[in-house]
Amino acid sequence: MAEPLPAETDVVVVGAGTAGCALAARLAEAGRTVLLLEAGPADQPAETRDARTMRAAVPGSPAAVEVPTELTPTLSRSVVRGRGAGGSSAVNGCYFVRATPADCDGWGMPEWSWAAVLPAFRRLEADRDFPDSPLHGRAGPVPVTRPAPGYEPAAAFAAAAAALGVPGEPDKNGAGPAGCGPLPSNAVDGVRISAAVAYLRGRPGLTVRGGVRVSRVLVERGRAVGVLTAAGTVRAAEVVLSAGAVGSPELLLRSGIGPADALRDLGLPVVADVRGVGEGLSDHPMLQVPWRPAPGFPAPPGLALEQVLHAAPDGAPIEVLPWFRSFASLLPPWGSPSRDDGVLTLGVSLLRADSRGRLTLRSADPASPPRIAYDHLASAADRAGLRAGVRFAAELLHTPPMAALGATGTEPADDPLSAAVLAADGALDGWIGRHLGTAVHLCGSARMGPDDDPGAVVDGRLRVRGVAGLRVVDTSVLPRVPSRGTAATAVMVGERAAEL
Repeated sequence: MAEPLPAETDVVVVGAGTAGCALAARLAEAGRTVLLLEAGPADQPAETRDARTMRAAVPGSPAAVEVPTELTPTLSRSVVRGRGAGGSSAVNGCYFVRATPADCDGWGMPEWSWAAVLPAFRRLEADRDFPDSPLHGRAGPVPVTRPAPGYEPAAAFAAAAAALGVPGEPDKNGAGPAGCGPLPSNAVDGVRISAAVAYLRGRPGLTVRGGVRVSRVLVERGRAVGVLTAAGTVRAAEVVLSAGAVGSPELLLRSGIGPADALRDLGLPVVADVRGVGEGLSDHPMLQVPWRPAPGFPAPPGLALEQVLHAAPDGAPIEVLPWFRSFASLLPPWGSPSRDDGVLTLGVSLLRADSRGRLTLRSADPASPPRIAYDHLASAADRAGLRAGVRFAAELLHTPPMAALGATGTEPADDPLSAAVLAADGALDGWIGRHLGTAVHLCGSARMGPDDDPGAVVDGRLRVRGVAGLRVVDTSVLPRVPSRGTAATAVMVGERAAEL
């Protein structure tokens, strides 16, 4: 029989994801009594620890959930997000690269400038390669490592980048000029260190409950006083939503906090008219450029990702990730040896997309998933940027260092990325439209902003407009997706929010 929930607590945190784990642990460390509620399992399956695969990030895994999305008006896909303690940090590729100084300063909030958040970035990490740098921490809960040199394909990729004029960047978290360098990861000796592993062990004052779905925030006389769950009501002096960039805005809307007209149309009572909830979300559009290595290609000794490249061909900031294991081997049983045709990919993401999306409720039925419309490719500049990124990846594959690995590209029979397709904008746009994905770096669905910003959902201290005692702490508060992956930044958001 499940242990009953506490009836009262100082702080109830909804969501034990990447940001929520850090926030809850730091609040408990500061002497608050904290109840951390998670819809998924509190104890993740053993496969989440294996950093060499993402086998927990497949449909049907207890550690993951499929979210239906509309990438474009004509292209729908389900994306996989983490579910359970640690959130997506328990199932992802262990990519742990910070937001850049320009990202943080560009959010336009003094509480979240680079100077303001750097102490939180330092506090969260134990960087094993740069422990004495003033930009890094050495005693934080998240170990940060980089691959040892010596893996020939990684060296070839770095040489290919240099051949195209991309500078070396030995410390991707060092706030220096963008280039190509070893990937910082939250993995040690092949073991993934999720936010739950890093933060939730041995915390007096912190109670973690899994398998608890919160249906709405309780608001009395304009103040959040607790949450309602199937297991009962929990009252709290403060409520924090850390359910992720999908879960937090959805819960706000289901609690009557959002655009008043849209809530009334669904028959939901209006608690606070906050019109920015679910508006202006951003992510990184992503494509996989395929290539086939020569026979005898060596598997990487550790993670599938060893290098990461940042460049701006034709002025479009992109990221290129060389996956040195096939997705069939990374995602068993979704991918399987029988489906492994030996094709590897270069992942290409557009880092500064102009297009913005929306999250809305389809109905008042809480069992109905929200509608997430990314609206990728709506901007002509975004389409041009993706073309530049794909062509740049193809150039990398044709440099002598990569060609020596057999990387001449591959042309799947059903939809070839041929030289003719690469040469013609219209043909390449068609290929991009058919193969488009997203990096699952969703941000901005409950964004922060100054008092005179009518679209801001929270202020610089992450307090929800119009409802006292309620905050949002996850990547949904970021006004724009960082120009890097979001895992390290999500942990920082939890750390910085605890300070605030």
